[in-house]
Amino acid sequence: MKRAIQTKKEAWLHAVRLRTLPLALASIFAGSFLAAYKQVFRWEILLLASLTTVFLQILSNLSNDYGDTIHGADHQDRQGPVRAVQSGLISLPEMKKAMYLFGALALISGLLLLFLAVQDWVLFGIFLGLGLAAIWASITYTSGNNPYGYVGFGDISVFIFFGLLGVYGTFFLHSLTWNDSIIWIGIALGLFSAAVLNINNIRDIESDKTAGKQSIPVRIGKKAAIFYNWFLILGGNYCLVIFAFITDEWTALLALAIFPLMIKIGINVQRGKDSQAIDPNLKKMAIGTLVWVILFGVGLVFLGKS
Repeated sequence: MKRAIQTKKEAWLHAVRLRTLPLALASIFAGSFLAAYKQVFRWEILLLASLTTVFLQILSNLSNDYGDTIHGADHQDRQGPVRAVQSGLISLPEMKKAMYLFGALALISGLLLLFLAVQDWVLFGIFLGLGLAAIWASITYTSGNNPYGYVGFGDISVFIFFGLLGVYGTFFLHSLTWNDSIIWIGIALGLFSAAVLNINNIRDIESDKTAGKQSIPVRIGKKAAIFYNWFLILGGNYCLVIFAFITDEWTALLALAIFPLMIKIGINVQRGKDSQAIDPNLKKMAIGTLVWVILFGVGLVFLGKS
């Protein structure tokens, strides 16, 4: 049974969705650990990149609440957690103002990050473009006339922004250099991030069908979506093994200490009969991904050869 939202403060906390923030920070931490491993780490880059990413994630969450209300995914028969606008405590205009606020905060924080990290105007322009693309992706996932989340492209977006771009982009802002081996950690974080979204979409599969939201689980069915979930979890950890093999930094495999928890999450999602049984695994996968990154960083930076 859904627990009703009682106050406006509680509604805003629901809208922000604090449990998603660890996942947003995971790719930033991974890129920063890799920078520390290469001895090019800068604290100001970590802090501003983290702040920008948190603002973008909150923007995405607010936009999702707003867009799903507009497009009908957050209807009264929806089985997942009650959303902020759906509760009636926050109006659509109020949510839209909050979206503008966090979009502006993300832009300001991102510009400060680029001014500190990049001296070349060409690179500045490239990263500014990527930042604006991230803001656009955060807003248009479920908002606007043609939200890409409603046609099943959300997984691609999180794979790019929470994986490849999050990890590689953060490392580059620290170091201003490229490193081919880092791509495997970017892929790993992209797969884990897609797993979090996939668990969310498996939970909401019935309500999304009703609303016409063609997420991947809706498109391929729950059974295939569970198989896809296993691919994402196992694939992310396999990428870590490839990274360790390429770099000969086997202590990075300390991250596999969290692997049993990820297996448990996969089993719980597979066995979950309804949205209430599946929902707790969303938070566990998000936090598990961040713990995976921290263990990876400890193994690589403090126990590794370099």
